[in-house]
Amino acid sequence: MFPRLKLFLASSLGRKTVMAVTGLLLVGFLVLHLAGNLLLFADDTGATFDAYAAQYHARPALLYTAEVLLVALFWCHIYLAFRTTLDNREARQRGYAIRQSLGKRTIASASMFVTGAFILAFLIVHLLDFRLNPASEQGLARLVKARLTSPLGISIYAVALLALGLHLSHAVKSALQTLGINHPRFTPLLSKAALGLAVVLFIGFASIPLMLLGGGGPQNTVVGEGTRPSPTEAEPAPVPVKGAIGDER
Repeated sequence: MFPRLKLFLASSLGRKTVMAVTGLLLVGFLVLHLAGNLLLFADDTGATFDAYAAQYHARPALLYTAEVLLVALFWCHIYLAFRTTLDNREARQRGYAIRQSLGKRTIASASMFVTGAFILAFLIVHLLDFRLNPASEQGLARLVKARLTSPLGISIYAVALLALGLHLSHAVKSALQTLGINHPRFTPLLSKAALGLAVVLFIGFASIPLMLLGGGGPQNTVVGEGTRPSPTEAEPAPVPVKGAIGDER
């Protein structure tokens, strides 16, 4: 079994197949991740989102298992994408020009490696900002708003989101074709569905900073500082003490 698996992974078709499967699994993760992030819309305090995040931290075994699986998926997908890119460049240098693809290349298909590199860079920044940041213990919703409403944070997010949308617009369709889900009757429909999924994910993730910039989400955005008391919570004025210095006798 293992020798056959090794031979399968050593072939170009085998690597592309595994890359397609891992890519589709990562798209599924993006859907779940977006669904969780949209809980920021649930209230203007961030309590619902923070409670959702706390559920994972309350089950450390489940959290760490999911993180290990995600790291394995990302590593496998990135390695195979890098290896496939090198193989394609080597094939072109040897003169194996594939004329059938002429006229079918798009910006998305031609920039898959570049957009993938942008997504990887954003993933590292994202982990440093939220998963490994001690400030997240004070309230993840507040931290998200603080990051996505700062000029640097929104700039990084916008570039990464554009790269993700462009990457997915070709990746899902390509993965389905690699797995043999390709038929003259259904391929056009599947291509539109794949593009539609990429658009939905793009709009969904883009709606979060737009909502936060518009004043939605947690109202207290300064991480690490206490909240200002509301008028009803303000300390009462001091009551003068009879007989104090300066009082009339």
